Amino acid sequence: MKHGVLKLPLNLCRCMKMQKEFRKFCPKCKTHTTQSISIYKKGKDRKMALGARRHAEDKKGYGGQKFPELKRTAKTSKKITLKYTCKNCQRKTMKEGMRIRKLEIQP
Repeated sequence: MKHGVLKLPLNLCRCMKMQKEFRKFCPKCKTHTTQSISIYKKGKDRKMALGARRHAEDKKGYGGQKFPELKRTAKTSKKITLKYTCKNCQRKTMKEGMRIRKLEIQP
């Protein structure tokens, strides 16, 4: 322990807890308002999107995979993006992703 820095073992700090509501600046209301938090989830991919069609075309035939397929992952956690919803105007804002193993939203 150096200069008051407390190091916890990795198995103790796997989950981060957050309140369901925050007071945060709303760009539409132009003031601090109460905002609820949720975790952003990616929507369903479109099968006929241009990128998906192009990737399928590259994979087709005897050439094999265009890019090497990932055998094992290097990271132990994923980036979680938070979605804030203003209680007054229902404007949704996002916060840049932060690397956490698990996020627990408390009521």
